[in-house]
Amino acid sequence: MKVKEHPGFRRKTLFLSGVFLIPFLLIAFTILNKTNDDLILSFTVDPQKQKVQLYWKNDKGQILNTFANLKQFVESKNRTLLFAMNGGMFLQDFSPLGLYIENGIKLKSLNKREGKGNFYLRPNGVFYLSGNNIPKICKTQDFIYNDKIKYATQSGPMLVIDGIIHTEFKKGSTYLKVRNGVGILPGNKIVFAMSKKGINLYDFAKFFQRLGCKNALYLDGFVSRTYLPEKNWIQTDGKFGVMIGVTSK
Repeated sequence: MKVKEHPGFRRKTLFLSGVFLIPFLLIAFTILNKTNDDLILSFTVDPQKQKVQLYWKNDKGQILNTFANLKQFVESKNRTLLFAMNGGMFLQDFSPLGLYIENGIKLKSLNKREGKGNFYLRPNGVFYLSGNNIPKICKTQDFIYNDKIKYATQSGPMLVIDGIIHTEFKKGSTYLKVRNGVGILPGNKIVFAMSKKGINLYDFAKFFQRLGCKNALYLDGFVSRTYLPEKNWIQTDGKFGVMIGVTSK
């Protein structure tokens, strides 16, 4: 004999199932986010309290190339290197591929050429610091040069543009590489990040978006390295063109 189910019982069952399911979904979401974030090493900087600079050559005009050389150079200025990261793509002679400004001097011009590779995936962009140490990231076509800019490096592609992940990135892409980038946080703080292992561009951009970065810029991949003693992450291998260094003021 078939027993007719009371409609109220079904609603109650569905409600109770939902009540018990919600905590599991929250736990799963938390674990997923934690797993993604554990793949990424990050360092947040307040440029009003710490000194953020771009480095390429020493006082003798020799390319610094390595974090070891950068550390020695910084210490010769009686400062402590707190953080370092490769700061953009470079040519075979280690010169910047795009715009480069150091200490207010433009050493390489803005690169608006067409080409292949990540740098040329439009829109690409520029990370720069104004004279009053306000950090900015903008699309290459929106960049306006002025002599108040202290430091600037051009790279590409943009990761996050006005709060939106670059539309060319594919969620679930299996093209995984170690990658590093920079984003501007609310309150004009800077977050530098590098994946500890291979990650696709979509998930890497998602990291910056989730932190609240309105704009974020890809710096490089595969060759990416980070020097961050406070997190016991000291990579001494690799040679670079431009490097980003943070020191105590």
